[in-house]
Amino acid sequence: QVQLVESGGGLVQAGGSLRLSCAASGGALRLYDMGWFRQAPGKEREFVIANRKNGIIEYGDSVKGRFFISRDNVMNTVTLQMNSLKPEDTAVYYCAAAGRWLGRTPQYDYWGQGTQVTVSS
Repeated sequence: QVQLVESGGGLVQAGGSLRLSCAASGGALRLYDMGWFRQAPGKEREFVIANRKNGIIEYGDSVKGRFFISRDNVMNTVTLQMNSLKPEDTAVYYCAAAGRWLGRTPQYDYWGQGTQVTVSS
């Protein structure tokens, strides 16, 4: 069973950058689609970005051109680079892994504990 641990959250000013990391154990990330999600207070969890195991990148509408995802299948890590941050990016960010699919839709069964990102205006 894959276990995921996020790190790198914190407080940053609007316009700044932050990098989140997700370290995986218990499974080889090359076998999984990897995604980042976020949840702000009082809001539903939102898809941010994904790196499919075939290399395809998928973006949430609100982060296109600002957020980037990469993975290192040797180190078993996934990185989320966030640029041009806005106050509305403030949320708890979660790393997730999908090892099964319904049709072409990844099922994210494994989740990290989350890391807080706060963007001040």
